[in-house]
Amino acid sequence: MKLPLYWVDAFTAKVFAGNPAGVVPLAAWPEDALMQRIAFENGLSETAFFVATGPGRYHLRWFTPAVEVELCGHATLAAAFVIFNQLGFAGAEITFDSRSGPLRVTRRGERLELDFPAQPAVAVAPNEALARALGLSPLLTFRAATRWMAVYNNAREIATIQPDHALLARIVPGRISITAPGDDCDFVSRMFIPDAGIPEDPVTGSAHCTLTPYWAERLGKTKLHARQVSARGGELWCELVEDRVRIAGHAVLYLQGEIVG
Repeated sequence: MKLPLYWVDAFTAKVFAGNPAGVVPLAAWPEDALMQRIAFENGLSETAFFVATGPGRYHLRWFTPAVEVELCGHATLAAAFVIFNQLGFAGAEITFDSRSGPLRVTRRGERLELDFPAQPAVAVAPNEALARALGLSPLLTFRAATRWMAVYNNAREIATIQPDHALLARIVPGRISITAPGDDCDFVSRMFIPDAGIPEDPVTGSAHCTLTPYWAERLGKTKLHARQVSARGGELWCELVEDRVRIAGHAVLYLQGEIVG
């Protein structure tokens, strides 16, 4: 078995920042177990696999080291970066068919822009278990289909939260965004994904499908500049367009090689 492998840092313009994703272009789909083993071996939060199905169109799947996931922003950005920059696709737009439906990626100058489904959250009563796991009670608590969103007062609180990851792993659903107004951007966030085996995700494009509708309504504007303030850090430009969220960012190639196992 020989397969190409690219390691791309997404939502950043420099290496050693953003969220690293593995990208494996395929001629045809192997067994799911092989893709899961490759993702585990890579040890990245997600590895993306895709197969071309037509001009500018691809079938895309994402695997964490533990499970296949329904939607992933940074690995979609990384896969598009590889298609545009390493595989030589000359067009301005590609479409990925995925478990979450068709996902378009458009080249916008130096950035790539994802077109994802909006996943707005609804306000819920304070959750004591969630607050205890995060170590600081949020100002507001929201819940979407697959995640919690905890809203805090300011960026300093977001940066200083040190969650109890053992307690977070007991929370259902097991995906938790924390967010607050930003100092040099519209809003900041961090993301914990224990149900996919990821204690903290460096930059989470899919979380902005929920964050963007909230902040668009709260701030009264549809175009937003966001930062995910993890240790690696990342930067995103988001726009709410009806029931879709456009999420743009940079990406950079860190490593290119071949799987030979």
